[in-house]
Amino acid sequence: MARFGLPALLCTLAVLCAALLAAEPKSKSCSEVRRLYVSKGFNKNDAPTHEINGDHLKICPQGYTCCSQEMEEKYSLQSKDDFKSVVSEQCNHLQAIFASRYKKFDEFFKELLENAEKSLNDMFVKTYGRLYMQNSELFKDLFGELKRYYVAGSVNLEEMLSDFWARLLERMFRLVNSQYHFTDEYLECVSKYTEQLKPFGDVPRKLKLQVTRAFVAARTFAQGLAVARDVVSKVSVVSPTAQCAEALLKMLYCSHCQGLVSVKPCYNYCSNIMRGCLANQGDLEFEWNNFIDAMLMVAERLEGPFNIESVMDPIDVKISDAIMNMQENSVQVSQKVFQGCGPPKPLPAGRISRSISEGAFSARFRPYHPEERPTTAAGTSLDRLVTDVKEKLKQAKKFWSSLPSSVCSDGRMAAGNGNEDDCWDGKGKSRYLFAVTGNGLANQGNNPEVQVDTSKPDILILRQIMALRVMTSKMKNAYNGNDVDFFDISDESSGEGSGSGCEYQQCPSELEHNATEPSGKSANDQAGSAGGFVRAQPSLLAAFCIVLLVMQRECR
Repeated sequence: MARFGLPALLCTLAVLCAALLAAEPKSKSCSEVRRLYVSKGFNKNDAPTHEINGDHLKICPQGYTCCSQEMEEKYSLQSKDDFKSVVSEQCNHLQAIFASRYKKFDEFFKELLENAEKSLNDMFVKTYGRLYMQNSELFKDLFGELKRYYVAGSVNLEEMLSDFWARLLERMFRLVNSQYHFTDEYLECVSKYTEQLKPFGDVPRKLKLQVTRAFVAARTFAQGLAVARDVVSKVSVVSPTAQCAEALLKMLYCSHCQGLVSVKPCYNYCSNIMRGCLANQGDLEFEWNNFIDAMLMVAERLEGPFNIESVMDPIDVKISDAIMNMQENSVQVSQKVFQGCGPPKPLPAGRISRSISEGAFSARFRPYHPEERPTTAAGTSLDRLVTDVKEKLKQAKKFWSSLPSSVCSDGRMAAGNGNEDDCWDGKGKSRYLFAVTGNGLANQGNNPEVQVDTSKPDILILRQIMALRVMTSKMKNAYNGNDVDFFDISDESSGEGSGSGCEYQQCPSELEHNATEPSGKSANDQAGSAGGFVRAQPSLLAAFCIVLLVMQRECR
């Protein structure tokens, strides 16, 4: 038997080895991972056909893996592109809403002015004929200044309207007293009696109040739409930090390395990463909501007492009424002027002009009824435009605080809210156990997924916060019927219409209030209330100062 001991032992060892080899797990196939990797346009030679040792991986879990080093690097770039794309889609939708509404509102406003000027010209030609044609530049200048205010804001509406009525009084006074010669000095004296004599009745006072309120509100509202459009456009361009990029890779593609190609990231897991990656965008929320509320307030004014359509449509009738009032009271007005400025010199008999009282100004326009307001400007009406914009503004509120959730609701980024047990938690297929952190930079100190430097706010975001704050202040003034004299804060890209001027990131932060009507508040009172508005956010005061220093350096 000893003779058969060695062969028997060898046979036994052979059987044992075969059993051990059979017990050792086979290397898993990576075919599905490789297929998806290649479908994204990457080189198939980067992807192994079966699992390999993962010691080379820097971010994804090590161990046996379907990812090579090249795959991890390319997945890292892809995850950043995926993130940028989804955020951009969310923001682009909102940006397009503001862009289209601004364009429509701007188009409506300009066409409304053109229609009003054309209507006045047509009616005055029919009513006053040659006398109007000889003085038409006066009315052309009026509409030119109104357009210039809307486009550039560089017109003092009160002074411009006062100048219009003073010039009209000079022309009318000459016409109703055509038998006299008046020097420029004498006409200057006549203009001094405008407020006292009220030759045009109460029309100038009422029209000044209506025009200034309506124009300030309309221009500010259009400018607000342009600012909202530009803020969203700038903020939608995101650049992930290194820490954010690592978290994105881990969330979106590290599961592939473990062969879990059909398992999507847990919703709460995605939420924490998005709140970390979009921490600075979250800081827009407070000023954004204040801005939206201010826009809604001005929208209500545009629907009511500051309705520019109801002011501009009948402006020809109102000016004609003023002219008729001057004609009817020309004798009394002339006598008081002669008493105050002295008797004028009569013209030679051969040069006496035909008196205006003989009938040249005898015609009156038809009565105006608000319900007859046309809707020809831009094929719509102000009421329709404002109603639509108000609905969009309400939907846009809290956009920045809901952005992380909106991104994670995209099927490309995470599993649905109801699938919290069989999802990717960054390590494997499991339930995500961490709580979701809050929005904004200050809340990211305890974010379990993304390391965020809470001491360094983003300068671009701070600039947009500044733009919103300045625009909100202007909107509140417009709501109260006041104008604000400062450089425009819209981006140069919106120079096609309302709000063109200096780039709003570089505009001065000090606002000079220029009331278009008595507000009952002193300048100090207004400054105090503005200061209270700023003090509402002491946490942003330091950031506010940083932005001012940056802008001052850029302006140099």
